[in-house]
Amino acid sequence: MGPLEAGKAVLYTGGRKAIRDKNMAETGAEYAEQLERVAAGRAKSRSLKPLRQLTPFLWPYRVAIAIATVALVCSSTASLLIPPALGQLVQHGFSVELASHIDAYFFPLVGIALALAVATAVRFYFVTWLGERVIADIRKAVFDHVIGLTPAFFEMTRTGEVLSRLTADATLIQTVVGSSASVAARNFIMLVGALILLFVTSIKLTLLVIGIVVLVLMPLLGFGRWVRNLSRRSQDRIADTSARAAETLNAVQTVQAFTRESDERAAFGAAVEDSFVVAIQRTRARAIMTAVVMAAVATCIVGVFWVGAHDVVDHRMAVGILTQFAGYAVIFVAGMGAMSETWGDLQRAAGAAERLMELLHVRPDVETPSHPRAIAKPARGAIAFRDVTFHYPTRPNYKALNGFSLDIAPGEAVALVGPSGAGKSTVFQLLLRFFAPQSGNITFDGIDIASVDPADLRSNIAVVAQDSVIFSGTLADNIRYGRPGASDEDVRRAADAAAAAEFIDKLPNGYDTLVGERGVTLSGGQRQRIAIARAILRDAPLLLLDEATSALDAENERLVQKGLENLMAGRTTIVIAHRLATIQRLKRIVVMDQGRVVGEGTHAELVAQEGLYARLANLQFTGALALAS
Repeated sequence: MGPLEAGKAVLYTGGRKAIRDKNMAETGAEYAEQLERVAAGRAKSRSLKPLRQLTPFLWPYRVAIAIATVALVCSSTASLLIPPALGQLVQHGFSVELASHIDAYFFPLVGIALALAVATAVRFYFVTWLGERVIADIRKAVFDHVIGLTPAFFEMTRTGEVLSRLTADATLIQTVVGSSASVAARNFIMLVGALILLFVTSIKLTLLVIGIVVLVLMPLLGFGRWVRNLSRRSQDRIADTSARAAETLNAVQTVQAFTRESDERAAFGAAVEDSFVVAIQRTRARAIMTAVVMAAVATCIVGVFWVGAHDVVDHRMAVGILTQFAGYAVIFVAGMGAMSETWGDLQRAAGAAERLMELLHVRPDVETPSHPRAIAKPARGAIAFRDVTFHYPTRPNYKALNGFSLDIAPGEAVALVGPSGAGKSTVFQLLLRFFAPQSGNITFDGIDIASVDPADLRSNIAVVAQDSVIFSGTLADNIRYGRPGASDEDVRRAADAAAAAEFIDKLPNGYDTLVGERGVTLSGGQRQRIAIARAILRDAPLLLLDEATSALDAENERLVQKGLENLMAGRTTIVIAHRLATIQRLKRIVVMDQGRVVGEGTHAELVAQEGLYARLANLQFTGALALAS
């Protein structure tokens, strides 16, 4: 098991008590508030315990940690050897009587400096490497987990919020793992070592130092909690800013079309200002904390020299011992100051770690069974809904499907029609196992899909959505998304069948043409044909078409319909149709209303029944004739 899997396994199974498995029968708000519940609880945390959750990601690199630790101890030890060397130099090196021994005091200092330099370089390399490696693993683990969450999570969580955690929060953790933690450990070792050597050198002066340090620690603890809370708020405001920007930029054409640029600028500016205000509050808190610590450090050093100077004058202490003690005192109080600085970084990183781990703790609605059943190859594509009732998490009181039952034979083409909200798209959502029904069951080739690995199930399904999704990259990349290992010839055949080749061949770079983010360089009809080509290339036994030709003009619709006829041959096909003219040729049309099947038959049979379908057909065809005349 690799570091990513080990980290995810420990974090996934451990979880926080604030997040439990969500029962789909609970209200939709329960699922939507998973992150919010944890966020409410995290403000009460005043320790660095969240950083312990990074342990599974650090453990695979324990050799690098060990090397960095040895180098850390060596550099700290070398630093602690400098004060006694300086003390000996001051005590004896400048004596005229011992002038011949000057080299004996200078050469050890040179050796200590060289050892300190080498150990520091080794520590810097391995600690920096560790920070880069661990944060890369964390980012991959979080992304791997989030991309497997069901749509219910993304209904209530903004994409910008997730991206902020993957970038800004991850960067904070990288700073700690790759720098601050090492600095804190080094200062802690030197602080403890210096304290011991201070007692060895002078008990009286050491007690003075400790008294001042106690006075420093008291406000430091309070400031640390203050900085932690402000850091957490700052990260939340940054996430809000990122989410706002992502949402607006993704819909920039709509913003401009409705001339809402000024409003969006104002809203984004307000979000940035909120982030700035909290950041300044955090900076002010750290500045106050730094001032308090530096004042205490200065007082400590001056006080120690003042008392020590009197002891030297009264011949109670040698000048070399005072120099040595002063060196240790400087190391001790400087370590305290550095600890206060890194403590702020650790507090911020603890908040960032909480935010990232929250994502890893979110449980998907639909999980892979512990012992999944396999779908036989090749799959036949037989579908059956048995008394299925389902409501979306965000609409717990509205049944999208209510006692829905439907059987589709292998190779059969069935159209689902009905008014908006009848449950047609919900049938697709459940078939793709994006959601699980509250009651009833769904089978694929006679196997309950609840007992199947969702990835195995989806590998047997090809989808063409009404709003086609196109990725940045080339046209060939987008078509090949349906089957990554497909050859160039396979891609071309799929494009031909989807009537996409006629416009692709006219482009200067053909199939290597870059389409931009979300396919912005393509028209709506071109994007739809690329999506159809992608589904054709997937060559799955079950085909789901959600008004697949809605964005095409009459000529291209005719061409694509021909391609779809070829694709549908021998495959189970379910078509969601709003334009009834596109499905008149099908032998079986299922009419839905309020989550139930209210009619079934051919176009002619349903029209003759004078039910819901007849009314819909009358509205569409009569309206079309009126417009034509």
